[in-house]
Amino acid sequence: MRISAAAALAGRDPAAIALLAVSKAQGAAAVAEAVRAGQNAFGENYVQEALEKMQAVTGLLGKVHAGALEWHFIGPLQSNKTRMVAERFAWAHSVERRKIAQRLSDQRPAQLPPLAVLIQVNVSGEASKSGVAPEGTEALAREVARLPRLRLRGLMTVPEPSDDETLQRARFRALRELLERLRAQGLALDTLSMGMSGDLEAAIAEGATLVRIGTAIFGERRKEKSAA
Repeated sequence: MRISAAAALAGRDPAAIALLAVSKAQGAAAVAEAVRAGQNAFGENYVQEALEKMQAVTGLLGKVHAGALEWHFIGPLQSNKTRMVAERFAWAHSVERRKIAQRLSDQRPAQLPPLAVLIQVNVSGEASKSGVAPEGTEALAREVARLPRLRLRGLMTVPEPSDDETLQRARFRALRELLERLRAQGLALDTLSMGMSGDLEAAIAEGATLVRIGTAIFGERRKEKSAA
């Protein structure tokens, strides 16, 4: 398995690296098959697609089994979608503004545990990329950490695609060093969500604790939906 091999190469315990199966644009049957193979955490980019899939997976697996799955929202968060994310997901990976974080906190049902959230950081500085700038991360992290119905767990990034391992590692190292600075400032963070099918080895070498893998699990995606 690539995660175990990469962890061994980096001198890390593979048990310290969680696998998030990115199931966007995959059908419920593919998710159910992954569950039967032992996977229980799934990442989705589009709210409506995810809600429909959750219902379909419940029909395939049964309410008890499906209820034990952990759903992560990993796509861009829009204000009109925060309630559904707050109510139906366990994690939100893409917080980049205080307004969005505040809405998630306000809309998280009291009977559920606090929503686990990650701040998305734009480590590559691309104008087209979501995420807070590295220099703005500490202020946002402190604001998010104060919100009562959220639990700030760490940082996430999606750097520019590249086959250059040196560049890959530099981007991931920047996120790890930022997390370390935030910890030194007293924030209790434990999660680095970074690395996908094409660069998971570089991410693990630089300290990823959660890798988001789609293609390497499910194969090439069918054409994605345009709606969020």
